[in-house]
Amino acid sequence: MELPGGRSYPVLVGPGAVGELASVVPTGVRRVAVVTQDSVPVEVDPGVEYRVFRIGDGETAKSLSTVEELCSAFAGWGLTRADAVVGVGGGVVTDVAGFAAASYHRGLPVVHVATTLLAQIDAAIGGKTGVNLPEGKNLVGAFWQPAAVVCDTTVLETLPEREMACGLGEMAKYHFLGGGDLGGGDPGSGEMAGGDPGGLTLEQRVARCVQIKAEVVAADEREAGRRAVLNYGHTLGHALETTGRYDLRHGEAVAVGLVYAAELALSLGRIDDERVAEHRRVVDGYGLSGSLPAGSDPDELMAAMGRDKKAIDGLTFVLDGPSGVEVVPGVDAGVVRATIEAVR
Repeated sequence: MELPGGRSYPVLVGPGAVGELASVVPTGVRRVAVVTQDSVPVEVDPGVEYRVFRIGDGETAKSLSTVEELCSAFAGWGLTRADAVVGVGGGVVTDVAGFAAASYHRGLPVVHVATTLLAQIDAAIGGKTGVNLPEGKNLVGAFWQPAAVVCDTTVLETLPEREMACGLGEMAKYHFLGGGDLGGGDPGSGEMAGGDPGGLTLEQRVARCVQIKAEVVAADEREAGRRAVLNYGHTLGHALETTGRYDLRHGEAVAVGLVYAAELALSLGRIDDERVAEHRRVVDGYGLSGSLPAGSDPDELMAAMGRDKKAIDGLTFVLDGPSGVEVVPGVDAGVVRATIEAVR
């Protein structure tokens, strides 16, 4: 992956890629702190002395207290600036391990071994780390680029159905960011909805998503502008997650957010009915719902969307339009609220 200033790091994608971990641990590292979870059935060998540090499961583990406990454990082991962190897991692990690595001793190298589809195509790529506050998702964090990312597609075969769906919501997003027809259907079979129009394997689809994200991040590493398009579908999606009563995984919430963003863009005259229908077809093609869960509270969702980290000038959304997907600040609150009804 290329970054500004001539920097770069490798992203390994394919079956058995975890076996290459030792080759991408930075040269000269003496010891490695492996951060993972009990629920992650992937063992790694970084090629140097290492110790495993486990964090809790779920979004509740993405907290400042988890980072504090992790850094204290690092200090107890005597981790130094000559050492490194390896995060093994999904988005929660990459966020927490990355933030801990960015913070401990003001920055240690980190390598991500991404074990979920969501982590492989999004969370592990691009150097955004962070934890949640009660007021919202990812409100505290740091930009800290990894030394390498390892995406072993073999491990995806063991993912529970809902965990795979979590990644598919992000994959659907990439369709509208230049990915073309990445396909629905069974992501582990190589088959795609609509008669296999592209014939893409799982590895090719993961690699294409990584390529798209890499291109965006290379142009805007610290989210000063264009990088925010990677949050397409996330404003409402994060609001659904933050309110926390709807039993939605991240990708499931993003899928609803994609359809909502399309309906909002339609209400603002940015796209037409056909483009909205395309959003619904793509989301449906992955077996995901584009409708709000029962009992959704518009007042609660409006409040959460107002606290979104993109919000600088009033309600801010990433929306489709004549020039493609872009950040749109200052969206009228009345239109935002009225459009909620379109995805009930």
